[in-house]
Amino acid sequence: MRQHLRHWTAIAAAAVSLFAAWAAMPQRASAGTLSTDVIGMFPKEVGEFGYADLKSARQYAWFPQLREQLLPSRFRDFEKFLISAGVDSSSQVDEIAWAGIPVSKGEGEDYIGVALGAFNPSAAEDRFKQQKLARIDEHGFHLYAFGSGTGGGSILFTFVDVNTAVFGSRAALEKMLDVRTGAAPSLLTDDTLYPLINEANGNGIIWGVLNQKFTKMAMQQLVPQTSQFPQVAVIVGRMKAMTILVTADKNLDMQFQAVCGSTDDANLMNAALQAGILMRRVQASQGNPDLATALDQITVKPTGDRLKVDVPVSQDQLLSLIRDRTFAMPM
Repeated sequence: MRQHLRHWTAIAAAAVSLFAAWAAMPQRASAGTLSTDVIGMFPKEVGEFGYADLKSARQYAWFPQLREQLLPSRFRDFEKFLISAGVDSSSQVDEIAWAGIPVSKGEGEDYIGVALGAFNPSAAEDRFKQQKLARIDEHGFHLYAFGSGTGGGSILFTFVDVNTAVFGSRAALEKMLDVRTGAAPSLLTDDTLYPLINEANGNGIIWGVLNQKFTKMAMQQLVPQTSQFPQVAVIVGRMKAMTILVTADKNLDMQFQAVCGSTDDANLMNAALQAGILMRRVQASQGNPDLATALDQITVKPTGDRLKVDVPVSQDQLLSLIRDRTFAMPM
């Protein structure tokens, strides 16, 4: 399945285990705000969009452990790419934004990311040349390949400037460069997704927004039982979008907000999730008391056509969940 959806599923599954199952300072950490210029680099047709304020997250003792469990394999490959370029991602990359773009035919997605920090493009490109990495020239940019550069799993990478690096599959990068040259519309013109991105931006140390298609796929992963309940499956099919916010102070708080098809849908989904929490609470109490305690703190509240889920997790509970590898990504 898709790596990005697995990423959000891993976050959700560990903290919200109600469905199926990226923190300690005296005051709330101030979440970074992603600039409109960066958001506008992405093509209009993205199906999901995510952001992580790595600089703020590194202030928390638990983050390195959690990061290893949450980081999708493609981002691990990207970090290997950075290391080969002489870039220390743990100190030089301050923020990262990524997106999934549905492929035109069949299942799957192309992926793309933007890393913000302090880079030395000239030195990096000298190293790439010494390593004889495959290079593709597009729109005046040198795209270096981690791998052959031709296969579907290859990662391509280039610097936009000393503070911005972009990476991803070739198809997705070409779409991003088309946006940069004005040949294609940007994400800022998406009347559905961009307002939700604007709503989430600056309100979480990690946040993400999914469009209708990706929300449905995410819910099917998060709530595999929906296929057993036709009415719930219909409601999930009518969901329009989902936002995910992760905030941190001494503890961690995760907030999920589903934009449902109607007020009635939100109310019915509320009842279904309440029942799901109770069931999962009973199951967790048999072998994972920390998770059971965390589930007790979850609140689900319908507000108009939105269903809001709040998942507070104490630092002790979070450390316990990390030790149990609850957040581990499926490989």
